[in-house]
Amino acid sequence: MVMDSTVVQKLKPYFGVIFLQFGSAGFGIVAKAALNQGSSNYTFSVYRNAIAAALFVPFAYFLERKIRPAMTFSIFWKILLLSLFDPVIGQNMFYAGMKYSSATFASAMCNLIPALTFVLAWILRIETVNLKSVRSHAKILGTIVTVGGAMIMTLIVGPIIGLPWTHKSQDNNASTNVEDPVKGAIMIGTGCLGYSLFYTLQAITLKSYPAGLSLTAMVCSLGAFLGTIVTFLAERGNTSVWALGWDAKLLAYVYGGVISSGITYYLSGVIMKEKGPVFVTAFNPLSMVIVAIMSSFIFAEQMTVGKVTGATVIVIGLYLVIWGKNKDQKQIEPTQQQEESKAETNPSENIEDSKTDLANGSETITGPDAV
Repeated sequence: MVMDSTVVQKLKPYFGVIFLQFGSAGFGIVAKAALNQGSSNYTFSVYRNAIAAALFVPFAYFLERKIRPAMTFSIFWKILLLSLFDPVIGQNMFYAGMKYSSATFASAMCNLIPALTFVLAWILRIETVNLKSVRSHAKILGTIVTVGGAMIMTLIVGPIIGLPWTHKSQDNNASTNVEDPVKGAIMIGTGCLGYSLFYTLQAITLKSYPAGLSLTAMVCSLGAFLGTIVTFLAERGNTSVWALGWDAKLLAYVYGGVISSGITYYLSGVIMKEKGPVFVTAFNPLSMVIVAIMSSFIFAEQMTVGKVTGATVIVIGLYLVIWGKNKDQKQIEPTQQQEESKAETNPSENIEDSKTDLANGSETITGPDAV
């Protein structure tokens, strides 16, 4: 029973990220449907985050009253940046790019997020990289391969792979989508950079502000507020973009708010505390596969050789990164066990060290939290 419990504990992060990717895949479908119906990418972001804030604020207030850290200028500044990186920059650019591409293409481009997150985490020393080790070589090579796969999907089209269920609605699909792969790729790529900055900063912020529900509520609230300002500036004079109805747009707003903003922010933060930001973003290929299958049925999207080739290259690159991460974890665990064992065998030494630290009356902060 003890062994079973240990296995379940180790598998929880994997179940969590798989759930996130299923949620992401579903959102890719409903978001594309809403944008096809004329939804503004600006109001999309506002409504999505407003719904998430309305849902999470009560839970955060009552469940984290006793554990919520005091708000400082440093923490508020980080939360403000988080609200800019994802709710404002990431979401708006991603939705704008989706209007010029397919749901499958947008999902595949999101595989840049793990690569960008890895580079940012490396620069900020959140991710361990040893240029002499094979596991680090795998992570670096995987990052390069991932970017190469995204470029293949962007620049190479190739012959259409004829799927029986995509022929009937081919003309209708073409009429609802204004395809511009390069423009869409630039916008989605900018959105991916915003998402990567968000995940990296979230990992840093959680170290000094571990109240996940409260962090989610504040990010969504600030995101909705800042998004409203951006919408008034971008859509000035066009009040029709705020209109709501019982249609696919409302479904996308609610789904995006509950699943893609609220639950995703909170759950990714929980997993991130144990595995880090690179692990959380490394499972994006699963979302791509789900979206590709569902979009071919729902939107009759045509699959091309370029998309399939690029997607395959992306998957190979990302799983090189995952392999390297797993090797890192196996390397770290014995060291942690040795430190814990040493602490248990020398409790008096730890007490003396604590007394010395208290006597010195100083606290040193190093790493990203020192900023």
